[in-house]
Amino acid sequence: MKKACQFEHDTEVIIRSGAYDIETKGYTSDMVSITSNIKVFYKLDGFIKVGYPQNKYEISDFLKDEEKLLQNVSLEVGNLLEKKQVHENEAAIKRQVERADRLHILGEITAGIAHELNTPLANILGYTELMKERTTDPKAIRDLEKIVDNTIFSREVVKKLMFFACEMPQQMNSIMLIPLVENILKLLGPSLRTKNINLTKSFGNDNIKLRADTVQLTQVLFNLIMNAIYFSPTGGRIDIGINEKGKKIQIRISDEGPGIDPKNEDKIFELFFTTKPLGDGSGLCLSVVHGIISSHKEL
Repeated sequence: MKKACQFEHDTEVIIRSGAYDIETKGYTSDMVSITSNIKVFYKLDGFIKVGYPQNKYEISDFLKDEEKLLQNVSLEVGNLLEKKQVHENEAAIKRQVERADRLHILGEITAGIAHELNTPLANILGYTELMKERTTDPKAIRDLEKIVDNTIFSREVVKKLMFFACEMPQQMNSIMLIPLVENILKLLGPSLRTKNINLTKSFGNDNIKLRADTVQLTQVLFNLIMNAIYFSPTGGRIDIGINEKGKKIQIRISDEGPGIDPKNEDKIFELFFTTKPLGDGSGLCLSVVHGIISSHKEL
């Protein structure tokens, strides 16, 4: 644009469009200038402005050809941004389709795994409880209790797999949300105390109700708060806020952890993806949360 104008050395240019904000070094807001809007898909998205120093020039110094050139450049910039958006949308749709295909296959696999594991886990748990009743050896009882604890943990993993695979039928009811959250916080009390977490609560209304599956909503909140505890530094703070805005309810859980690495943003809801060390995470929690929330049209 500078080279195309009649006073090249005095010409300054600014381009603002979407995320772009570019200007030549000598541009100031008080310059004598002409402007042309940038439109992307017929919507105003920004502008290009060409200016001369006001102490040397007047608006009449701009040629009609310069105004026409500016309009053509703005049109070409708009066309370029349209092509960029189309390319980005195509790439995003492709990623969504690929992810949906992977999740569909994983859903079928996990449903089969869950069904196959349920029966042997129930048998292990039942027979271990019988063995506990038949022995008085303290050491044997402790070992059997470890088997029970690990079996229950495995059963919870299976339950999460079934949630992900949508194998758990929903039972929708009107739920008092605040008491539900308070019960979850009581269950997580030992974990909060272990890391000396400072918990702050902000509840706009103690009588907030929503229609949801109690078990599934409990799973969502438990997983999110447990994740916040895990990634919080010792002595850190977790904030839980619940507010009712018209017909919408906002639940906010924030912590002082490191946050999500931008390179993992597209993966956090993928089944079995986890950033936790081996043995600390199954990669199911956020997949389950995403699946449950997606299935609750009212949430």
